[in-house]
Amino acid sequence: MPRISCVPSCKKAENRGRGRVITFELKESGGFGVAEEPGAKQCTGCKRDLSAAAFARDKNRRDGLQVRCRECVAEYSAARYRRRRVAMGKQVREQVDVPAGHKLCRTCGAVKPHSAWHRNATAPDGLSTRCKACRAVQGRQDHLKRQYGITEAERDALVKEQWGLCVICLEADAAHVDHDHKTGKVRGVLCFSCNAALGQFKDRPDVLRRAAEYLEGNVWKPILEAPGVYRLPS
Repeated sequence: MPRISCVPSCKKAENRGRGRVITFELKESGGFGVAEEPGAKQCTGCKRDLSAAAFARDKNRRDGLQVRCRECVAEYSAARYRRRRVAMGKQVREQVDVPAGHKLCRTCGAVKPHSAWHRNATAPDGLSTRCKACRAVQGRQDHLKRQYGITEAERDALVKEQWGLCVICLEADAAHVDHDHKTGKVRGVLCFSCNAALGQFKDRPDVLRRAAEYLEGNVWKPILEAPGVYRLPS
């Protein structure tokens, strides 16, 4: 039992030990009366006297509450999380103050308004985990890897080898990856018009050669071999 000392002029003394707030009242008839404040509990972490609502439940405790308040438990969990991340050599995410109507993008680290995010009905806040700009960058990277089997760095290296120009017209900027539709091998980076033209000609070199001769004025005609049988010029 804790020892209580009181001068004759006092009317009330408090004992704040053992996680409870107990009030000792000096009665007029002599002696002390004990009146424990209902729902009061002392946190073993911050040593504050708080109401029962400030503590999480713990069925293993006599009073059914944890010994630390919710704030102390949150601080302890955050510190433990940081120590574990540092021990594993991983990056520690620091808490960032985000104003109302905004959200932090963990990819680019920028705080942006809700208008810069796509909707996601399954998320707690109804927004995607990444902003629109980061999703667009990731989408381009995934498309290059899935469609052509290359990365953005490899695509940029091809463009640099071509001096940034389309290898067919040598005028427009190289922006579209061209590949062999049969083997899937990447052939180069073309402009939109040249890349679309190859697709319209079905990637057939013989058709492209005849088209070039046609443009140069060498109009050709089929050669009659027999009635109803024509031989195309080579």
